[in-house]
Amino acid sequence: MDRAEIVHDNFLRRVAAGDLPPGKEPDGPLEAEQATALFRAQCLSRALDRHSRVMQKAGQGFYTIGSSGHEGMAAVAAALRPTDMAFLHYRDAAFQIARSHQVPGGDIMRDMLLSFASSSEDPISGGRHKVLGSKELNIPPQTSTIASHLPKAVGAAYSLGLAMRRPTEHRALAEDSIVMCSFGDASANHSTAQGAFNTAGWTAYQSAPLPLMFVCEDNGIGISVKTPKGWIEANFRNRPGLTFFACDGLDLYDTYRVAREAADFIRRTRKPAFVHIRTVRLYGHAGADVPTTYLSKAEVEAEEANDPLLHSVRLLDRAGAMTPGDALHLYTETCTQVAAKAEEVVTRPRLQTAQDVMASLIPPKRACRPTNGPTDEARAAALGGDLKAMQEPQILSRLINWALTDLMLEHPEIVTMGEDVGRKGGVYGVTQKLQSRFGPDRVIDTLLDEQSILGLGIGLAHNGFLPIPEIQFLAYLHNAEDQLRGEAATLPFFSNGQYTNPMVVRIAGLGYQRGFGGHFHNDNSVAVMRDIPGLILACPSTGADAARMLRECVRLGREEQRVVVFLEPIALYPMRDLHAAGDGGWMCTYPAPDERIALGEVGVQGEGTDLAIVTFGNGHYLSRQAQATLASEGIEARVIDLRWLSPLPKAALLQAIEGCKQILIVDETRQSGGVAEALMALLTEATQTPHARLTARDSFIATGPAYAATMPSADAIVAAAKALCG
Repeated sequence: MDRAEIVHDNFLRRVAAGDLPPGKEPDGPLEAEQATALFRAQCLSRALDRHSRVMQKAGQGFYTIGSSGHEGMAAVAAALRPTDMAFLHYRDAAFQIARSHQVPGGDIMRDMLLSFASSSEDPISGGRHKVLGSKELNIPPQTSTIASHLPKAVGAAYSLGLAMRRPTEHRALAEDSIVMCSFGDASANHSTAQGAFNTAGWTAYQSAPLPLMFVCEDNGIGISVKTPKGWIEANFRNRPGLTFFACDGLDLYDTYRVAREAADFIRRTRKPAFVHIRTVRLYGHAGADVPTTYLSKAEVEAEEANDPLLHSVRLLDRAGAMTPGDALHLYTETCTQVAAKAEEVVTRPRLQTAQDVMASLIPPKRACRPTNGPTDEARAAALGGDLKAMQEPQILSRLINWALTDLMLEHPEIVTMGEDVGRKGGVYGVTQKLQSRFGPDRVIDTLLDEQSILGLGIGLAHNGFLPIPEIQFLAYLHNAEDQLRGEAATLPFFSNGQYTNPMVVRIAGLGYQRGFGGHFHNDNSVAVMRDIPGLILACPSTGADAARMLRECVRLGREEQRVVVFLEPIALYPMRDLHAAGDGGWMCTYPAPDERIALGEVGVQGEGTDLAIVTFGNGHYLSRQAQATLASEGIEARVIDLRWLSPLPKAALLQAIEGCKQILIVDETRQSGGVAEALMALLTEATQTPHARLTARDSFIATGPAYAATMPSADAIVAAAKALCG
């Protein structure tokens, strides 16, 4: 028999018979009217869980993770304010329902049933997924099962103090609010969660404001693997920087009292706290999971006997708030209402086409205050003697530094953060002087944890900042790429554009560094970023292009709320010469602050028609060298710099190659999964022009004399071009 029906029948039978589980007397500040409202939320959460299974069996509902056993989270919602942003565990339907009672209007029962039915009228995801979330309730949607939302919760909490010092145009969170994030005991072990706990403690240890409530809902099991008894408390009770609270999630009164104590502590001290809540898990993990396949029947029945709704009936009765008879009537009435509402909801429209599904991949544009660029006075104060140096050609890294300076002068909501970006000024000096120009709260030296760096950026964006996180090396991104894929890029998709993560992630990457680092500091793999729907990947090669493109990336983040990655070729940071020592051919003068290169605009060098060389990054530099050699041998080529690697600038590229007899793609990323694969497909589908590719080998990069052996060279480009041209 379905465990949900067993739990349902047990509730009806035991309440009617007065057979309620033992426990403490109700104790705490929870008043009768509020306790009754919380029980109402618990009943609705349970009824929705039960009916979701009915909908699935009828083919009218889809995959869902239930909240049964975790209904005590309604009391946590009551202890917080609707202005407190909440990043929820997937079992927290009772929290969302209870919070809906704090905000006038709306029909939470219908809203959640629409989500179960994957209706396009679902007010949070538009039918894309069954998620908890609500813009009106200040609950961003979460799909995470591994607590990957914790790093951004840390960032959102940090933003509260920063916004008090530096208010933003699009500020979203109240000054006195706190941030809550909840998760399961199994997820607490994940490296992403552990990094967030460590970052919160690290921040609080230094007395920086971080009003954050971690809520661990401990039901003792992760799918089928049990959590060792006492593990969560042993792990978190004495963590530096985290104040520990504990309560019984089966007891509404105890949970409300402790959650309110924790919230008051956080609001008063602006320090993080960890709230450990004992819960049970009823039914299985999710979907068709059957708990009796890995737990004994006695264990399953013992959990069911501890049904939190049975405890609530006892507590409400003992407190004089509601009799068991009234509680039973409320429960059955709620089940009836859910069933009736579901009959109407399953008739509502669903997404049908690819266009429907993809409509929220790209977030909506937002209105921003007009800006006129940094003033001459502000630039003189910030840049000093660098203003004179701008009249002379400079290297790539320096032009990026000046572009960042101008952008931060123009847009006070920009905050940059990363390892060594502040006092040191970055490993390659790209962020030199920025901290002295703008202060340590706008140029933040972080701890060494890429997930926390990106989480800080995502969280700051929730409160109106435009973050520019730096990942020190491209290879380091792979430690944290799910923060881009599973958190930042999916947020507009699963919120139907209501929540966004505007940010510009700067990453030093690609290969060709002489004698330094090997595969950890030279990484030519960008496939993971090109595979993320909605993400923009920019890759400049010259200093002037870098400045103009960075300004466009900031505009895309600020006005169009896009997630942008700005990939900077490390080997070109210090490059001065192009063809011969001392020619200064790769240096550029700094473009005026109002100059930009638009998304999708390519660069073209030369007018030759014998050959078009399509490339980017270091490939652009090498192709320009090859272009000169080819010209001396009678082959006139034009070099096309893609600049934008995702989405590919298809229209501009096809226009740029018009009239060319042959096309050679020069791609410093790997042959398998590299950019050239997409370019070859495009040229095959859209043109009749003969084309070929020269790519890096499918290999990691070595240190020492062979630093470039696996990647294209100028000589190899010349040879490939001559072979293609016959």
